Amino acid sequence: MRSLLILLLCSVGTFAHAQQGLTKPVLPTTQSAGNASIASPTPTTEAAAVDNSTYIISTEDHLQITVWKEAGLTGPVPVRPDGMITLALIGDMRGAGYTPMQLAAEITTRLKKFIQDPTVTVGVLTVHPKQVFLLGEVNHVGPVVLTPNMTPLQAISAGGGLTPFADAKRVYILRTENGKQRKIQFNYKAAIRSGNLQGVSLLPGDTVVVP
Repeated sequence: MRSLLILLLCSVGTFAHAQQGLTKPVLPTTQSAGNASIASPTPTTEAAAVDNSTYIISTEDHLQITVWKEAGLTGPVPVRPDGMITLALIGDMRGAGYTPMQLAAEITTRLKKFIQDPTVTVGVLTVHPKQVFLLGEVNHVGPVVLTPNMTPLQAISAGGGLTPFADAKRVYILRTENGKQRKIQFNYKAAIRSGNLQGVSLLPGDTVVVP
């Protein structure tokens, strides 16, 4: 009888402990991937610090285009990989290669065909990592992450150097400025031989062509 009583008391204690565990409040947890917590994305510091008079818009940036008193023309606009953007009334136009202020002026000019005295502002919402592109006789054709003051020599080195078939004297850079493309000559052989970098630093979106 005494053994039965002890058994019953133990069972009651176990049940009570289980009930307490069931009613214990569940604390919220934060999911993580590796060591980084998963959180809602926020604008990057780089985008927040963009100078609208000097920053050069490049492919895959995201812009905020605002036309005063024209809600249908106002909103976020991505810059496509081909450097183009699409706007109501205007359609496709180049976005990469301009500063935000220059792009605002260009949009203003085009909107004057449809709207009297449009007031346009362009801001940068998110900044895509800056790249230059290698084409032709390099060992690794494709994009290269742009570092501050990168030279064509450094970009080609990052692409694995020239192939044996490269014409090192006739390297050139294709650059888009104010919506127009220009060609900048670069003598790779002279840069290697004498350190003459010819005053050329790369800008986002440049394409280094090695014939």
